[in-house]
Amino acid sequence: MNLLVTGAAGFIGSHYVRALLASDAPEAPRITVLDKLTYAGNPDNLELGHPRLDFVQGDIRDAALVDKLMADADQVVHFAAESHVDRSIHTATDFVLTNVVGTQTLLDAALRHGVEPFVHVSTDEVYGSLESGSATEEDPPRPSSPYSASKAAADLLALAHHRTHGLDVRITRCSNNYGPRQFPEKIIPLFVTRLLDGANVPLYGDGRNVRDWLHVEDHCRGVELVRTRGRAGEVYNIGGGTELSNRELTDLLLRACGAGWDRVEYVDDRKGHDLRYSVDWSKARDELGYRPRRDFAASLAETVAWYRDNRAWWERSGRRAAGERA
Repeated sequence: MNLLVTGAAGFIGSHYVRALLASDAPEAPRITVLDKLTYAGNPDNLELGHPRLDFVQGDIRDAALVDKLMADADQVVHFAAESHVDRSIHTATDFVLTNVVGTQTLLDAALRHGVEPFVHVSTDEVYGSLESGSATEEDPPRPSSPYSASKAAADLLALAHHRTHGLDVRITRCSNNYGPRQFPEKIIPLFVTRLLDGANVPLYGDGRNVRDWLHVEDHCRGVELVRTRGRAGEVYNIGGGTELSNRELTDLLLRACGAGWDRVEYVDDRKGHDLRYSVDWSKARDELGYRPRRDFAASLAETVAWYRDNRAWWERSGRRAAGERA
């Protein structure tokens, strides 16, 4: 079986591919990775010499290339996305082009070649800010940022291909991921790397914004369960079960790095900053047997230790990003 995985040189996709390549089961797939290698994509994240892995550098908006790869694929897992909210607020164009047009390009090719299931990896941010409780898969999208709006649009395009054409599309919506090899622009790797460098960290507003934290390995297990056991046309929330305010998370990171609150700089809140994200993942639990396995405290400590021990990785990542923006 040939599996096409987009965006797998990035944080979550690379963890997913490495997990599949670690299996020696007879049904373990051969994998083709399609990744543009933008600032957040790193070929070092992949085992490029693995006999079951083919790597193609390219853009998911390149219809000719996508069509060629889809012709040889049996299934698709689609991770590729522009995903940083702050960048989307600064300029939304890349988010619309990659997340919406890129997803449509993949869906069109999958439909032409009968490639299914098509697993589309989305985000809890499409539900928008919650006053209380947790979002279910039946709740309508209420995105706040250009990033989440582009992901919601991609979700709807995917579902439309199922309802109109019968394409076996399955959507996952995850909560905030953390773990090793995450590009240092998201809050955990950003704060850890800055603290390890002796710099201060920026905390938005009063730090009351609440997020549910999901270890990347748990997320990847959830995606694989959806690929292998999920139902066509369905959405599955994948949560981590650890809700923290940004202030609470900051305190944990300061302690883990041996720093105090004097290293925190309060900055103006992000425009349209959602107060609370939380997903009800009982559907994935009841239908697929999904449960997060990673203990948050132990896994956060392991994540901090990874960044402490792999300075060369994140310093190269920072230089690569600076070069792209120059």
